[in-house]
Amino acid sequence: MQASTKTANPDHSFNRAFASHFAKSMFLTVSGLVILSFIGTRMFTHVDLNLYGYMVGTLVFIGGFFYRFIAWGERPPTKIFIKKGIKLLFRKSTPKTTTEQLVTYKFIWNRGIYRWTQHLLMGWGCVLSCFVTFPLVFGWMYFTMDDNGYYTVIGMGVDLMKVRADGIIAFFFYNALNFTAIMVIAGVCMALYRRLKNMQARAEQKFIYDFLPLYLLLFISITGLLLTFMNVFLHGAGQPIMSMIHQFSVIVTLIYLPFGKLAHIPFRPLSVFARNYREHYSEQAEKECKVCGTHFVSVEQSNDVIDVLGMNNLEFAKKEGFHLAELCLPCRRKYRIAQFSGIATHEIKVKEANQNAKG
Repeated sequence: MQASTKTANPDHSFNRAFASHFAKSMFLTVSGLVILSFIGTRMFTHVDLNLYGYMVGTLVFIGGFFYRFIAWGERPPTKIFIKKGIKLLFRKSTPKTTTEQLVTYKFIWNRGIYRWTQHLLMGWGCVLSCFVTFPLVFGWMYFTMDDNGYYTVIGMGVDLMKVRADGIIAFFFYNALNFTAIMVIAGVCMALYRRLKNMQARAEQKFIYDFLPLYLLLFISITGLLLTFMNVFLHGAGQPIMSMIHQFSVIVTLIYLPFGKLAHIPFRPLSVFARNYREHYSEQAEKECKVCGTHFVSVEQSNDVIDVLGMNNLEFAKKEGFHLAELCLPCRRKYRIAQFSGIATHEIKVKEANQNAKG
């Protein structure tokens, strides 16, 4: 007999080196950060140890983010829309969808200009702060001072530009985080005002989930501005203590971020996948409600919902000959009411008051 030999799959061998997807993701990410820092700091010759705490907090945040993302991504519904969303990533409408979802926040505009402004200030304030902070923390960008009164801006180990230490460009570099802090403070104050004055919001909000993230953002922004105030107007008096307080608040927020309401910030880019999924398959064929005949979702999405429910042994096929996922939301609510009242309310051709509400 001739012995058969099998060639080991390199991908499988690599995956077996790790205990889980989480372990592999963390190893690859941390390794990538170390390599980028090695390049950016010119072989670790320009490392700012004052930012060490922020680096540790960021690594803990990345671990929490991967844990949360993998736990969420392993769910059958998530797998479906991510897999199909990746295939649709190169649609012609993707740049427009990305702009509306991640840049202009158009999806919030229907809720009112007040809430849109609030989200725009907080969202871009946080995003711009990350764009400034993370490159500095990992050494991807730093500044060196020349004897002639010029700063050299260095990015990824390459000299990018020289700016006057007292020039307008240097001024914006110095105060970038101050500008973003003011944006965040304004947005947080608008959110707190609405949640304290709006009776419906007050009834639905919880301190730990809804208010604590806002207080953390507010505390970080205020302590950051106080650092500048102490440096400029108090000649550095009290700055070491305030620097520790600010650093501690940032680290606590980074650790908390993946597990609280602020987790939607790093998850937000996936909204482009969801939007592409809905739009593409709606263009293919739309599903008619089995009761009122209204087009409410795509045929693909309706079938995916039925398949996912079947995977979890949740059967909603009804004796009337339709699946509950084949009903639009108003008819679905009416049908559920009918189960308790005994009246076939789902067959009544009356629209609900909020059926076409925006927001």
